[in-house]
Amino acid sequence: MQPAPPLREIHCFARVARHLSFSRAAADLGMSQPAMSQAIGRLEQSLGMRLFDRTSREVQLSAAGKALLPYARTLLDTAAAFSAEAARLAEPPRPIIRLAYAPLVGSLAARAARRLAQREPAIEVELRPAGWRAATQALTRGEVAVALLSAPFPTGFTTGARFGVRVGHLAVPAGDPLAALSQITPGLLGRYKVLLPANRPHGGMWARVAATLNGPHQHHVVADDIDDFAAMLDLVAAGTGLLPVPQLLATWIRRQDVRFVPFDGGDLRMTYGLAWSPERVSPEVMTLIHAVQETLWTR
Repeated sequence: MQPAPPLREIHCFARVARHLSFSRAAADLGMSQPAMSQAIGRLEQSLGMRLFDRTSREVQLSAAGKALLPYARTLLDTAAAFSAEAARLAEPPRPIIRLAYAPLVGSLAARAARRLAQREPAIEVELRPAGWRAATQALTRGEVAVALLSAPFPTGFTTGARFGVRVGHLAVPAGDPLAALSQITPGLLGRYKVLLPANRPHGGMWARVAATLNGPHQHHVVADDIDDFAAMLDLVAAGTGLLPVPQLLATWIRRQDVRFVPFDGGDLRMTYGLAWSPERVSPEVMTLIHAVQETLWTR
């Protein structure tokens, strides 16, 4: 088997075939016209056939040249892909940080991830939506480096970048008389149940909501923790109960079967922040923490 022609000569062949001109092909590749003619001549000699029919006025592909041109292009594309992949493999791997986050503040997590992807050198953030319990377990096991979750923050972890999210609306079924009101006060909830989590730390938002109700008959425990407010709206639409929701949710979500009515329940706020293990701090983790802080300052 004869050795394959040099790739550079095949490149010259494809470029002359594109322009049907030795001079323009040579200019494209930064060569002189005689050097281009010599390269084509060597290729034709090694193949034992003419690739171009030349006259004093024009250059045309020969029948053999037309047949071989698709193979030349495929070969050049493959060579280019080979070089690109080799260059990618030669680069050091980008560091990856796994971030668990509460769905309500997913936009903040996404903005921080974009900020790190655009820096130099880039840091890849793998986002994992998770509730409070799942995020805490992932932190404990070392499956994620940082978690963006609501208070109370898990013990044994460092926390920072805290911020408050106001809870000023009640989600009610669209057909309920409450949906037509401009504001709901606790006194209007005598015959209604309010959806609450089982975990209501003292002093927290959920504990304050429960304190505004006159008895346990006025609330319905739906989970240990309420992390995904959007999913809870299905229970509201089904008539299971009303749901205190953050301003963010009332602004972003539109459903025909649920209405968001302002709620006069006092200064209700949920506190969110980052939590991470002090034993697993890395430069990349600190960069992520700073990115979240910067995102909070510029939102």
